[in-house]
Amino acid sequence: MIKQLYTLPKFKQYLYSLLISILGMSAAVACSSFYCLFFEETAVNMALIFILFLILISCNTTGYFYGILCSGFIILWFNYRFTYPFHFLDFPRKGYPMTFLFMSIITVLISLLSSRIALHYRFLLEKERVLAGAEMERMRANLLRAVSHDLRTPLTTIYGASTTLLENGENFSPEQQRALLQGIQEDSEWLTRMVENLLSITRIDSGKIKIIKTPTVLDELIDSVMLKFRKRYPGQEVSLELPEEIVVIPMDATLIEQVLINLLENAVLHAQGMTELSLQVFTLGNQAIFEIRDNGCGIDEERLKHIFSGYMEAADNTSDSQKRNSGIGLSVCATIIRAHGGDISAVNRKSGGSCFRFTLNIEEGTEHDEQ
Repeated sequence: MIKQLYTLPKFKQYLYSLLISILGMSAAVACSSFYCLFFEETAVNMALIFILFLILISCNTTGYFYGILCSGFIILWFNYRFTYPFHFLDFPRKGYPMTFLFMSIITVLISLLSSRIALHYRFLLEKERVLAGAEMERMRANLLRAVSHDLRTPLTTIYGASTTLLENGENFSPEQQRALLQGIQEDSEWLTRMVENLLSITRIDSGKIKIIKTPTVLDELIDSVMLKFRKRYPGQEVSLELPEEIVVIPMDATLIEQVLINLLENAVLHAQGMTELSLQVFTLGNQAIFEIRDNGCGIDEERLKHIFSGYMEAADNTSDSQKRNSGIGLSVCATIIRAHGGDISAVNRKSGGSCFRFTLNIEEGTEHDEQ
């Protein structure tokens, strides 16, 4: 609770802490009075009750002031209610000054120690904010480098092909002209998907898109994904392994489709030497686990550590269009899956190739077999 308290504006922190102090001391008075109705009234037990509430108050308020204020109230109330003469403030009586002095020291020390714990939480919270801000800036820088890297090749290709057609189109055969136009079309489609990916990242991160989950049947989701994927890559076979039972998963189906298509496309573009590509979905407990596997070249271990950060350079320094988009699409996948409350990871397979895995929670009440 103290972490949430320090995220509030200063005025609300003070107001909240004052309210906690008043309620805490009121509860301590009520508990001590209730205790006296049923049990023997002893100064030690009463002191323990008030010290317990003092600790709770100090741990849930900001700074030292409220704990020390409550310590003063405890001393006054204890003298008024539980020392002779009752219902009268009388500090000078024999023995009482030392008793209240030690009690004051104990309560103030408890207040200070509890407040230090609260301040420690505040320090940790500020540290988390700084680290989160630094990580966000690093991600933005990586994203900017990735965009610059990935957009350069298709834009150059489009410009070169269109210029060639405009200046020397009459010197090319219809087949050559068609090949140049087809290259322009393919690169334009790729740029469109790149923009869609970038918009997905920025909108989700900025909170402009709210993930609205609707129950989606797994088989229908996969059918839609494969239909769109085969239009883009008609020559690429994908082996499917799905649960036999009906699985319903709460999700934003459009965004999860984007994740699956990005991961399949990533394998087509970057898994050199790949001859097998598979999409497997199985259930484990209350989760659905999606795995996209290939038997290609695998992923360099150093790149594997940062593969979802938004930037991963091509395997070499060439400008081959098949090596572009090595980071943006995966960053989109990570953003979408985490926004759904799931996890995403990538590993190299022992048999060769790589495996991308992500999880989604299954709708409660769905019947499925644990594997």
